Amino acid sequence: MSHGGQARYSDPARRSAQRPSERRRQADPARRVAFASLRAISDGAYANLDLPGRLRDARLGARDAAFATELVYGVTRMRGFYDAVIARGAGRDVEKIDAPVLDALRLGAHQLLGMRVPAHAAVDATVGLVRSEIGAGPASFTNAVLRRVSERSAERWRDLLAPHADLPADDAGSERLDLEDVAVAHSHPAWIVRALRTALLAHGTSTPDTVDADLLAVLRADNHPADVALVARPGLVDPEELLEAGGRPGPYAPTAVVLDRGGDPGRFRAVREGRAAVQDEGSQLLVHALVRAYDDLTAGRVDDPAASPDGPRWLDLAAGPGGKAALLAALSIPRGAQLFCNEVSEHRAELVESTLGAAMDAGAEVFVGVGDGRGVGAEEPDSFDLVLLDAPCTGLGALRRRPDARWRRVPADVADLTALQEELLVSALGALRPGGVLAYATCSPHDAETLQVLRRVLATRDDVRLLDAPAYLDAAAVTPLPDLRPRIDAGDLAARTVQLWPHRHGTDAMFLALLARDR
Repeated sequence: MSHGGQARYSDPARRSAQRPSERRRQADPARRVAFASLRAISDGAYANLDLPGRLRDARLGARDAAFATELVYGVTRMRGFYDAVIARGAGRDVEKIDAPVLDALRLGAHQLLGMRVPAHAAVDATVGLVRSEIGAGPASFTNAVLRRVSERSAERWRDLLAPHADLPADDAGSERLDLEDVAVAHSHPAWIVRALRTALLAHGTSTPDTVDADLLAVLRADNHPADVALVARPGLVDPEELLEAGGRPGPYAPTAVVLDRGGDPGRFRAVREGRAAVQDEGSQLLVHALVRAYDDLTAGRVDDPAASPDGPRWLDLAAGPGGKAALLAALSIPRGAQLFCNEVSEHRAELVESTLGAAMDAGAEVFVGVGDGRGVGAEEPDSFDLVLLDAPCTGLGALRRRPDARWRRVPADVADLTALQEELLVSALGALRPGGVLAYATCSPHDAETLQVLRRVLATRDDVRLLDAPAYLDAAAVTPLPDLRPRIDAGDLAARTVQLWPHRHGTDAMFLALLARDR
């Protein structure tokens, strides 16, 4: 009988022939669920979509569900670091390890290096998992590798594999970070590490002297689980209802309620009814800033011959899955505005309709359509008083919530997305009527997706001006946000746009530009 790493043992008769000591080392349900989800993620599934269904199907108790969730998200966050450790422990590149075995090794590595699971329990449970799910030969290999992994702490592995991943403890010398080491130690692809460093400088967030420290702070924030923030949709639910049910006020957005880590949003009646929902505070803030700018620009405007007889017309050009559109819909009610939601995907358009159901029940006048947003400007020119373009992007600003995105994206995606973003922004400006206001937003701080897209489009329009987005966002917040203005002179675009950061503001790294068309 072969015990090579390629062996597979799927015959039940062979499994039942295991010795009693081996049969006792079967995986528990929580680890089996986590392993199955990791396999699905490796095959292209999204963690936030795959895991919840598996937890429900397995009917795990709260403690086991939390354990499985930590395994999946912990492994996904730290995969790059764990792969470097596993490669050293196995004496081979991880590309030469069968994918199911590699996922199991990552599961074991996280228990050994990222959790408080005793080493013997982590090794035995993972070996049992591999034996039951893959085979005896891979189980022996897993046992050998994980025992080598367990010989060092996470800190000692970092010192060995990435010795130049941190700044010196004292101020002596001018030693700089090795970005390849930083990528390993903080488990981000090297291209993302470089892009974030460039973004910190481009947006004026960092000076040349502080950029390395800020970069490390961003990466640590990406690897720290985010608190769950709820949006209390105005007019649909009073934030006090959510606070009384166990939330606490968000520090900045007037509609934000924050749950303690691990809190279940589904226990809130308002969430179940669609009057509240999970939404990052940064996303809420940009919608409030847009509406604040709209209120400012339309204040005192009467007898406008270009105005629609049906009242103000608002547009969410890329509305799926509908979170920002739902907040816009709630804010449209007291302003008498109609909200038009465009989505290129029919499935996502259905999600938008479902998400906006509570707002429509409360009186919001909403129209949801399916179409390519790049054509809206030509099809409906000069038609909308307010336009939100939350552009498709790399998602590099939400890596703490969607850690799998860092392994899904590749550098070539940036060029494809920036071309799309530019076309959508041109279309959005075409749909905006003179005197109207537009928000260009991304959940990415990447310079190419933010300032560079904006710079190219503005160069083609002499009837569009850049509003002071930091001022409007601060005016919309319940308390001023720190460090909204650049620390260095990074140019007019950086000075008049907003770049939020998880390490500074506790939000996703949202970008916001507010544009107005001259009348």
